[in-house]
Amino acid sequence: MDFSAILLQWYDTHKRDLPWRGSRDPYVVWLSEIILQQTRVAQGTPYFLRFLSAYPRVEDLAAASEEEVLKLWQGLGYYSRARNLHQTAREVAGVHGGRFPNTYKALLTLKGIGPYTAAAIASVCFDEVVPVVDGNVFRVLSRVFGVETYINIPAGQREFRELAAALIRSDRPGDFNQALMEFGAVHCQPKAPDCDRCPFSSACKALAGGRVLQLPAKQKGKAARQRRLHYLVPLGPDLATFLHRRTGRGIWQGLYQFPLLESEEDPGEEDIRQCLEAHLGMPPGRMDIRCFNPEPIVHKLSHQHLITTFWMVGLEDLGSVGIPYNEWEAYPVPVLISKFMETVKNSYF
Repeated sequence: MDFSAILLQWYDTHKRDLPWRGSRDPYVVWLSEIILQQTRVAQGTPYFLRFLSAYPRVEDLAAASEEEVLKLWQGLGYYSRARNLHQTAREVAGVHGGRFPNTYKALLTLKGIGPYTAAAIASVCFDEVVPVVDGNVFRVLSRVFGVETYINIPAGQREFRELAAALIRSDRPGDFNQALMEFGAVHCQPKAPDCDRCPFSSACKALAGGRVLQLPAKQKGKAARQRRLHYLVPLGPDLATFLHRRTGRGIWQGLYQFPLLESEEDPGEEDIRQCLEAHLGMPPGRMDIRCFNPEPIVHKLSHQHLITTFWMVGLEDLGSVGIPYNEWEAYPVPVLISKFMETVKNSYF
């Protein structure tokens, strides 16, 4: 079986018409790859188009503030990708004169660019023969070649990288990498692979062994950690509120949020008073407290589940720290808080 020839023939016939496909501009390829990491194409494409419209060149992205970048990214999750995106743009613009390095090894020196993204840029833009290995590639290769090594351990990742390197076409490295990812995304899907019309069906070891849905194999990780969050939403006259920026390291670094208490038990009035005074810089005075969602919202992230309750705290005055209602949307916030804000908007207006 000539795996590469069959794959490229399928790709030439079935590849999707995507806005970044066909471009050899490293900025365009890099932007699309960063956005599409852990993001479906349907969800990521509008973000790609918005970013490219707002920042047509890497210098434009570099000149933006982190807050502007995070706001445009809002809803994609994994906000460290956005922060790394911004830092990489500044490095390319400031250190490299707006030009991306043109080799795999040199691309790896840029912050936020790992082996996957470096290989994509190097192969698509500079024809370097280096394989891309991502979730789609793991799935296709493990099934077709019957590889049962765990994909989430170093030995397994090395084995798949070596297999992909042995298969990649030296005359079309960029197309080969895109074809392998595309085939996994639209044909050899995780739960509904189209085995009946698969060009590899006669050679697929997973299909022959009845193990299509068992591959790729993955070592079980730790159970997701559960956290109980209580957001305190100060509400002054005309729905003015208060948000503060997260400065510590963490999943939502740089985003804005309401004052937060983390506790297994519902907060008492004195807990709320002390927390608000610490954030507002003044005693909150008389408080009108009510629970907005008696049934907690469960917000699932990759390694933790956030069991969240929002507490509306009516105040007579927020002083100079109050944010008018019509300015809420200007702040980059986690999608959890963004959805809450939308619910508040629909509830009050």
